[in-house]
Amino acid sequence: MSAQGPTRWQEAVIERIAPLTPRIVSVILKADLARHVAGQHVDVRLTAPDGYAAQRSYSIASAPGQPVELIIEKLDDGEVSPYFHDIAQAGDAIEVRGPLGGHFIWRAGDGGPVLLVAGGSGIAPLMAMVRDWGRAAAGLPMMLVCSARTWDELPFGEELERLEASRADFRFVAAITRGPAHRPADRTQRLDAPALRELIARWGHVPRHVFVCGSNRFVEGVTRGLADATLTAGMIRTERYGGAE
Repeated sequence: MSAQGPTRWQEAVIERIAPLTPRIVSVILKADLARHVAGQHVDVRLTAPDGYAAQRSYSIASAPGQPVELIIEKLDDGEVSPYFHDIAQAGDAIEVRGPLGGHFIWRAGDGGPVLLVAGGSGIAPLMAMVRDWGRAAAGLPMMLVCSARTWDELPFGEELERLEASRADFRFVAAITRGPAHRPADRTQRLDAPALRELIARWGHVPRHVFVCGSNRFVEGVTRGLADATLTAGMIRTERYGGAE
């Protein structure tokens, strides 16, 4: 069966749900979707027996060509996220459509160096870029800076550590805001302009592409800091919980 168009709802089956942090789970889906581009998202729709439906958009964390992985943070007052944390099981069916989005994307052919800055679960589309880069862009410098309150609340930390240890062209920095640094190179402060300026200087590359993803407050703070660190607005793409710009 060929993949459905990206705007059509179709059934997807949950293959696996696994905890990533105390409040974030990884959800692997089996779905007949078109191949996505790193940075794209899917819409998820849940429909109750009485016909009430709720939908949310989730960025794809897996590399293009791999089974769709979503990372879902539990929001206590949410209509969709509690289902994946408290109810859903492998084998359950949900509705999805996508992949969607054409601005907050990166392909290996776009070149670099590439700077990625994530806040919490905003790492999802950036993780897709990292994974795609890892397979297709040897020698192209990439740095991922991810902010979290503690190391235990940072998704994919161990995977990123392993990638950094195996690739000289990849730099991973954790910015821990409410706990001790996990590694000597990590930060224990928010990502303001001086911190970003220092991280870029230590990296030793001038970014050609910059992607920032996280909450509204996080994205606003980081983009102001990047501007103060002399990066031009034209090279910066942002995605907030709710949309790309």
